[in-house]
Amino acid sequence: MQNRHLDAIDRRILERLQEDARISNADLARTVGLSASACLRRVRELEESGVIARYATLLDPVVAGMPVSVFVSVTLEKQVETGLEAFERAVRALPEVMECYLMTGDSDYLLRVVAADVATFRRFLLDHLTRIAGVANIRSSFALNQVKYRTALPLPGNP
Repeated sequence: MQNRHLDAIDRRILERLQEDARISNADLARTVGLSASACLRRVRELEESGVIARYATLLDPVVAGMPVSVFVSVTLEKQVETGLEAFERAVRALPEVMECYLMTGDSDYLLRVVAADVATFRRFLLDHLTRIAGVANIRSSFALNQVKYRTALPLPGNP
């Protein structure tokens, strides 16, 4: 998808939807200063263009029983396309992996993994991550405290 130009109304719609995706169209329209039909048309255009990728419910990981967050750096034996693809395919199948990024620098991948406790993470590491073909090195760092967590993107103004 190519970048879609966002005008001031689009940005207001997106900011409000990022705060509360369950807001009614009538309330959203009132908030951004549009008629309900014009607002709904704008939201549909944002969805169709891919700016709005999907809607989701955010859970509190502590309340949901997954309070442990671990950042895992993974280095592969070889950085060949087939090895990268195989690793990425394996990681996509692991529900504990919340995020995975191909990186520059000392490691090939950075993962954010959630677990119920340290023992559960240890089992995940031994039973799954270390068994992925081509993994050469794994370094784990436990998050002690979440200082900031956002899901809403800051939206750029007009250039």
